Amino acid sequence: MHQCHSNAPLFACKLTTEVSRFLPHPLEVVELQIASAPLDAGARELGTAICFFFRTRKFASLALFFCSRVSKCEALTMASMAKASNVTSLFLGGVCKEEKTKNVAMAKLGFYSSWNLIKPKRKGLLLIASAKNPHNLDMINGKKVNGIFVGEAPYTGKKSTVLIKEHVPYKQAHAASLVGRFVEDRHVYRQTFIIRSYETGPDKTATMETVMNLLQETALNHVRSSGLAGNGFGATREMSLRKLIWVVTRIHVQVERYSCWGDVVEIDTWVDAAGKNAMRRDWIIRDYNTQEIITRATSTWVIMNHETRRLTKIPEQVRQEVIPFYLNRIAIAEEKNDIGKIDKLTDENAERIRSGLAPRWSDMDANQHVNNVKYIGWILESVPMDVLEEYRLTSMTLEYRRECRKSNLLESLTSSTANVTEDSNNNSNNRKADLEYTHLLRMQDDVAEIVRARSEWQSKDKHSW
Repeated sequence: MHQCHSNAPLFACKLTTEVSRFLPHPLEVVELQIASAPLDAGARELGTAICFFFRTRKFASLALFFCSRVSKCEALTMASMAKASNVTSLFLGGVCKEEKTKNVAMAKLGFYSSWNLIKPKRKGLLLIASAKNPHNLDMINGKKVNGIFVGEAPYTGKKSTVLIKEHVPYKQAHAASLVGRFVEDRHVYRQTFIIRSYETGPDKTATMETVMNLLQETALNHVRSSGLAGNGFGATREMSLRKLIWVVTRIHVQVERYSCWGDVVEIDTWVDAAGKNAMRRDWIIRDYNTQEIITRATSTWVIMNHETRRLTKIPEQVRQEVIPFYLNRIAIAEEKNDIGKIDKLTDENAERIRSGLAPRWSDMDANQHVNNVKYIGWILESVPMDVLEEYRLTSMTLEYRRECRKSNLLESLTSSTANVTEDSNNNSNNRKADLEYTHLLRMQDDVAEIVRARSEWQSKDKHSW
C-alpha cells in the first residue's frame, strides 16, 4: 500500500481522530473501507494500527474492509488483532493465490474474507479511506472531510458502497453527494449540496435563484426518495394516474447569509396540510460546517390537472398518500412571515418598467411551463442598478397568478412598496429591511398578471456578512 509502512500508525490515528470529531455519541458499528492499489506488506501494519487505535476508543464494534489483495499472513495478523480489539466483522476483498487457505484460517478466527456477504442492517458509521494519501480520511458517511464533496447516507448494510479509488476519486464522491436521507422518523428529508462557481453572482456568493433552485431540488428528491413518486415531475402515483401535478401558489424566502463558492449547505424540508386543498412545504438551510441556519422558506402548493391546466381539489387517494409525511412544524415564525397581500402594480404607480422579456426553451420545465425560479431573474431586471450593487436581497415573496409559456413576451414592473401602499401589513417591521420593493411580472400583450412579488434589501455597508 502506497506510503503506508512508516505512516500507518499516523494514518490510523488520523482516522480515529476524525471519527471522534464527527460522532456525537458512540454507534453500534464503525465500518472502515480501505480502497487502494494492490496491497503490499504495509496492509498488515495499517490494519494492525487501525485495530489498535479503535480498541482505545468507545465503539461497540468495528467492521474493517480491505478492497484489494491481502495475503494469508496479512489476513491472519489483522484478524488476530481484530479479535482482541472488539472488531466484529473483518472483510478482506480481492483474490490471492492462498484464497482458499486464507478463507479457512479466517473462519477459524470467526471472520470472513469474502466481499460479497450480506452485512447486518445496523445503525453505524461508514468511513472510506485511500492509502494514496495516508494523512487524510477521504469520506465519513459520504461526507468529504476536506469540505469538497458532502452527501449523507446512513449505513444500512444493503446499499451499494461508493468507494474512492485511485485515479477516479471524484466521480464516485460526486455520486455520493447527491444522496439525501430521511431523519426524524422519515418526516424530514435532508440533503447536502456544494455551491458551484456558476451558482454565484457578482458578489461571489450564491444568488436568490441558486437558493430557490436548491429548495426545488430538495423538494423533488423528497418525493422521489419517499417512494411515492409517479410518472410526473414531483407527482405521486395516485396523482399520475389522474394526470395531476403540484403547482406552487406562493413562496416566501428569508436569507440571513448567502453561501460562497465551495461552501457546503445542508437543507431540511418537510410538508404539512394547508387548509383542505393545499399543502405547505417548508425548508431550512444550514451552513454544513457551523450548523448555523442561514435561510428559511415556506410555500403553498395546490394540485392542477396537467391536461386542462385547471386547479382541482386534492383527491382522497392522494391525501392518504401524503398524510403519513405531514409534520406540524413551521420554518418561519408567524410574526416574521410575509403573509400580507401583495398589491398590484400598474403603469400609473410603477417606478420602473422593463419590456421585451422573452422566455427561452431552456426556461421550460418538465410540466411544459416556465420554471418558477426563472421569474426571479426577470423580476430583478426592473430593480434599479444601484440597489443591485449596494444592497443584498434578504427576503422575497412570490405569488404565482398564472402560467407562462415560451411564446409569451413579458414585462417586469418595480416600485418601492411605500409608493404603492401606506400599510402593507406584511410583518416587514419585524424583519427590519432597509429597502422594500413591490414587483409585477405580466404579459406584454394583454397585461395579464403572471407573478406578484415583494422583496426586501439590506445595505451591504451596514450589514457585513
